[in-house]
Amino acid sequence: MLTFNLPLARQYVIGPLVLLVVCVLLFLTEPTASHYLAYDRLQIEQFEWWRLFTGNLLHTNANHLGLNLAGVTLLWALHGQYFTARHYLFMLLILSLCTTLGIYFFAKTLQWYVGLSGLLHGVFLLGAYFDIKHGLKTGWLLMIGVIAKVAHEQYFGASQDVANLIAAKVAVDAHLYGTLAGLIIVVLLQLFSIKKASTLKK
Repeated sequence: MLTFNLPLARQYVIGPLVLLVVCVLLFLTEPTASHYLAYDRLQIEQFEWWRLFTGNLLHTNANHLGLNLAGVTLLWALHGQYFTARHYLFMLLILSLCTTLGIYFFAKTLQWYVGLSGLLHGVFLLGAYFDIKHGLKTGWLLMIGVIAKVAHEQYFGASQDVANLIAAKVAVDAHLYGTLAGLIIVVLLQLFSIKKASTLKK
């Protein structure tokens, strides 16, 4: 019989809950929120740099919002025990910035973007890494799976069904740069872990 131990302790719930609430509140203020907060290349070039962060919190329609909120909830259920509220929100901040900077510098044809899916790919990757660190072999499957998904999207494109559902083109480059950001953080964490272990042995 399968059992699920959800990370219901307050320290693990607050971060995802804050993210969910903010996304819902911003969605309720549309279209004003998108006008001032969406990732918009032209406006960013006019020094509206906050859009590099806030664009990730907006959504094109209720379906888009629902899919991403379901993603947040699923990732919390899978890996929430690894992130206190402070670490979770800091992780979101870094992944948001890295995802949109990747888009800004390397996906210049993408002029406008909203959605959590890019940074959620990074969150997924980090959760898989901590699974591996805790001796769970499924972490390798999850990590390989998300990398394979992104590679498939880059080569074949995203599902048209999903694009129709969210009434927008799926920003596969956001998925790519969110994943790459997660990979970079994983490498840095592993290097830090190796260095720390080496120091303790001396």
